[in-house]
Amino acid sequence: MEFLVRTENQLPEDTPDDVRKRLRAGERERAQQLRDAGILKRLWRVPGRNATVGLYEAADATELHDALTSLPMWKWMDVSVEALATHPQERAPS
Repeated sequence: MEFLVRTENQLPEDTPDDVRKRLRAGERERAQQLRDAGILKRLWRVPGRNATVGLYEAADATELHDALTSLPMWKWMDVSVEALATHPQERAPS
């Protein structure tokens, strides 16, 4: 099942730089693991904001939730999720 996931980082402004660097490195590492596992398919930045739009594939909403909550910045993210269904025009001809 595919999901469109929008996230916006809301890390407090007063977060020390070393903590920010450690969290960003952890995010990159975990995102790569999710890519390698086939869960994170595509990822885009939203210009002018500390936000992303991602295409995820998971067996169900629980698996997606587990993937998202495994991200180091999870507790500072505003997240919205849309389950996606294949449009009839995208289906292969029979």
